[in-house]
Amino acid sequence: METSVTEDKRIQNEIIHGEYIREHGEEIWNWSSPAGKLRWARRCRLFKEFIGNHKSLVLEIGCGTGLFTKELAETDNQIVAIDISDALIEKAKERVHAQNVKFVVDNAYKTKFRSNYYDFIVGSSSLHHLDVDAALKEFSRILKPGGGIMFTEPNMMNPQIALIKNIPAIKRRVGDSPDETAFFRWGIARKLRNYGFTDISIVPFDFMHPGIPESLLGFAGKLTSVIEKMPILKEIAGSLIIQCRKK
Repeated sequence: METSVTEDKRIQNEIIHGEYIREHGEEIWNWSSPAGKLRWARRCRLFKEFIGNHKSLVLEIGCGTGLFTKELAETDNQIVAIDISDALIEKAKERVHAQNVKFVVDNAYKTKFRSNYYDFIVGSSSLHHLDVDAALKEFSRILKPGGGIMFTEPNMMNPQIALIKNIPAIKRRVGDSPDETAFFRWGIARKLRNYGFTDISIVPFDFMHPGIPESLLGFAGKLTSVIEKMPILKEIAGSLIIQCRKK
């Protein structure tokens, strides 16, 4: 009973947060600055490379305002994009009109889809909003054997991320929802193994802070490429690329 109440409260918090994100999402996600646009474009490339262009069935978790959905729609795949927020789904529909995209208001813990249905499940900065155990259990059910999962998520090893996610006053100030967090890569790897996923790869990436001035982006990009390859230091990157497959 307690688990159900906690889960229901978490979902309600995200629905309320969705009303705010509808109007302020790009600001909160920091995709609108010159550096933010580079970070966004890099993620788009990574997701497109992961899902390929083979008429696969792809589920996007936590599609928000459809910013990434629009990019995924440029492939030949069939994209189903879900979010718990009606407000965000409506915003996403205003942004994306591609024939290969379907938007659905749905609960990532208990989706409407049949078992072994999707070739890929992906999401940008959405898994850290969820009860990870409940979500991974559902992903395992609806993903085809051999199907792939990819998320890009905040890295708790990053000092700025750690402050934001663990100090309530800062968390509220930057526009976080009450329950969202970040991941230590070994912790999320353990959870993926617990739910039977294989070929697990969790890579720290992205030292491109969205506040970097446009005049310094060339230098910052080169520096980022170097730091991401450096032992120990790479562990405090801003984000994680999480990839795995279902057995």
